[in-house]
Amino acid sequence: MDKRLVEPKSVSTTRLVKSEDLNHHGTLFAGRTAEWFVESGFIAAATIVNPKSIVCLQIHGLYFSQPAKPGEILSFVSKVVYAGKSSLVSYIHVIKEGQTEPFVSGFITFINVNEETKATPHNIEIVPISETDKELYEKAKSLKR
Repeated sequence: MDKRLVEPKSVSTTRLVKSEDLNHHGTLFAGRTAEWFVESGFIAAATIVNPKSIVCLQIHGLYFSQPAKPGEILSFVSKVVYAGKSSLVSYIHVIKEGQTEPFVSGFITFINVNEETKATPHNIEIVPISETDKELYEKAKSLKR
């Protein structure tokens, strides 16, 4: 089967930090952030392959440079930046409304599976165009899975 060539395309989801999302310090709970982070990466992967055939294998770092506070609006921007034989790696970064630099970033590896949940080839090849996408491609390629 021929490979399907795909350029990285950003997908954005937006979240409002509410009181039920907070930790004991009154800032966004890392567990809630991880949930939204994985969901965002999944949505990017689901734009390329059937969402019913994707499972999360690994979160490669979830780096926080500052806390998020109640009432802040967060944009989760994700895109698939690398494809292995059966894997897809999404890069996700999170930006607070009114800011330009991400305060959270990282990668997630998803696996394309069949009905028996066995890894199966997806025949996708990611073709990075921009310099940023080329850098993300190389970083994702070097991740330990």
